[in-house]
Amino acid sequence: MGLYDFSFYDLIVRNAVAFADCTCWREIDDGRQLTFLDYKNRVDQLADGLSNIGIQKGDRLGVVGKNSLEFFLIYGAAAALGAIVLPVNWRLSPEEMTYNLNDCQAKIVFVDAEFQQPLATRRGDLPTVTTFYNLKADLGEEVTFASLLHAPTEFARTDVASSDGFVIIHTAAVAGRPRGALLSHGNILLAGMHFNYYLGLSTSDVHLNLLPLFHVAGLFMATSCFHAGAVNLNISKFEAKSAVKLIVDSGVSLLFDFPPILDSLLKAAVEEHLELRSLRGVVGLGTQATIEEFQKTTGGRYYVMYGQTETSCLTSMGQYSERPGSAGKVVMMADVQLVDDHGHPVALGEIGEITVKGPMVFMGYWDLPKDNAHVFRDGWHHTGDLGRFDEQGFLFYAGRKAEKELIKPGGENVYPAEVEKVILQHPAVAKTVVIGVPDPKWKEGIKAVCQLHEGKELAAKELIRFVGERIASFKKPQYVEFVAALPLKGDGSLDRDAVKSLYGKG
Repeated sequence: MGLYDFSFYDLIVRNAVAFADCTCWREIDDGRQLTFLDYKNRVDQLADGLSNIGIQKGDRLGVVGKNSLEFFLIYGAAAALGAIVLPVNWRLSPEEMTYNLNDCQAKIVFVDAEFQQPLATRRGDLPTVTTFYNLKADLGEEVTFASLLHAPTEFARTDVASSDGFVIIHTAAVAGRPRGALLSHGNILLAGMHFNYYLGLSTSDVHLNLLPLFHVAGLFMATSCFHAGAVNLNISKFEAKSAVKLIVDSGVSLLFDFPPILDSLLKAAVEEHLELRSLRGVVGLGTQATIEEFQKTTGGRYYVMYGQTETSCLTSMGQYSERPGSAGKVVMMADVQLVDDHGHPVALGEIGEITVKGPMVFMGYWDLPKDNAHVFRDGWHHTGDLGRFDEQGFLFYAGRKAEKELIKPGGENVYPAEVEKVILQHPAVAKTVVIGVPDPKWKEGIKAVCQLHEGKELAAKELIRFVGERIASFKKPQYVEFVAALPLKGDGSLDRDAVKSLYGKG
């Protein structure tokens, strides 16, 4: 490690001194609790155990499971060894999980008991995986997690630079193929500094860690609160009424919101006759009505933002009340330029592609040099998102570029091309266009507009079931409309804009 480097493990060592006896992590499911010093000691034990089974710098450690203390310990131990954590979305199908693990050649995989059987059917398709381990506690049929917790020892630390890879998070499938975004230690720590600054994090904060640790928002909120010496209060499954009681009883002050989380909490609070006054801050992408109800009934502040996995979660951030409808202002350690299709800056107030540079930009997509050359062209990271600036510097999100259309049901990213590819496997479907439509629960829903082969019949429920059996359930359409003919452009290709105009109201 160089003189100017600082890794996530260095932060763990620092916090074990600065916040030694402060509570670091509380596991609601089983009541376990660790101080920052306890966490560092447990990380050292796991790092030593991983080292003894041959885990080295750069090795990928797959994790398939819900949030737990063990999951967060794996992040710490990987940081100590310079290994790379490969968290897998457990909502994916076994085939999709297998693709992600193979894409980055995972060496070992930690699996929750409930996901072991589905993955067991794919073991023959995972040639690089040497061993499977139970993830949460020692539940399951794999090698026990406890077998890796060696007695406290002075293990040999690995030299880890700020620019070394720390985590790979697969993004939604562009043209049917997910890409592994490699984030460095520097990316994680800078995100922590940004969240610390904008949210005013401190040791008095209690963060309800309800978003999954495989998701950039869940991971970065957890690591940012760890950075500040705050408490991470962990639950493995969200249920609104129990979460409301937990917020009140534990004085939860912060959480991250994707629809319909906050809306369900507000409704549950009314039903339970409880007030969420401790909740001083919520970050996320809520609807206007929900945000304003939250601020009115709790006195808390809602923080809006724009970001991607590829930009370490944050590119812009601010308080909703400063400019309703915006995504805040560009964060301190970022440079953002809006450009046209030729890479030229657009005029103030005009819509252009959001391009970013600065230390929050990710290291690139795993083993995809051509994609990286394209996305990093002209010395900027091209997000594929559109936006505009107003005169005060507030950024307004304006959707996706046509070739990178994206639907975001409840905070998940779904590319229409991936869903369309599956729908077209059904023998009754001749053509389809998948679009995002307004949805009262998820803010944006998935709608499939389909043209059937002549003489064929198909029920909407059957098509939805067909898609859900082949890819993750959250990617299947909630709405299906069958039409006699889909609109075409002059060249014979499907006219997506016309489909949106005709069928995009819901």
